[in-house]
Amino acid sequence: MVAPHLLRAALARMRHITGLPVSFGGTVTPAGRTVRLIELAGTTTGALRGLAIRAGSGLGGRVLVTARPGSVEDYATDARISHEYDRPVGAEGLRAIAAVPVLVGESVGGLLYGGIREPLTLGTRVLDAMGRIAARLGVELAVQAEVERRMAELETAAITRAARERPTGPERENLREAHAELRSIAQEITDPALRERLREVCERLSAPHEPPPAHHPLSPRELDVLSLVAVGCGNAEAGERLGLRPETVKSYLRGAMRKLGTHTRMETVVAARRAGLLP
Repeated sequence: MVAPHLLRAALARMRHITGLPVSFGGTVTPAGRTVRLIELAGTTTGALRGLAIRAGSGLGGRVLVTARPGSVEDYATDARISHEYDRPVGAEGLRAIAAVPVLVGESVGGLLYGGIREPLTLGTRVLDAMGRIAARLGVELAVQAEVERRMAELETAAITRAARERPTGPERENLREAHAELRSIAQEITDPALRERLREVCERLSAPHEPPPAHHPLSPRELDVLSLVAVGCGNAEAGERLGLRPETVKSYLRGAMRKLGTHTRMETVVAARRAGLLP
């Protein structure tokens, strides 16, 4: 969930504000039960890179479960945490460590850590500063997630519209409003790849296209499913975009195959394009 460049910037701010010599952070896996450390700053070894922190394990695992900041004065000897990660932490020479959750809405999207190589108390000033940085990162991630969501909606609308017919007046106006709102949100995004993707989506929405033949064998839903399959979506992704169960997507796809006399997904896409049903 956490974009690497946003996480990297947050760690840099944390080191500057708190004065902690070491900082690192990671992202929550889709299942939400593990954090993988992907960004390190101030480390002298690669022992922590790629480490998977499980929920409930170690300091970070406790923070992941409780969604509350935590700290230890001496990681190796602290009795309040489990010690599955003593070896990589010890290899880096870290003693005092603090960890804070990055909340995106009500869910933990990542963790930020700060540490030093001597056993000292990391007071409330440090934890408060780390908490503010994590909160800012959470806002940035929420904005990015909203942009991604709206872009997926626009992509779906563009694909299914191209497979059907020109939009009606109200549909066109809704697309314009969403497009304008996306452009406004995009001003807050620093990721150049995301801005470029947004630009490409907008171009696709505004590009002229020819409507499909007036009479064709596929139902509107079959055409919707096939149009998403044609751009590389699997059954699960197509179902998520169209609000359908994967089994329902399979049913529509089988119907399209039967009507077009095909046997595979790719063969069906090719046949639909040859028949003028897909752009």
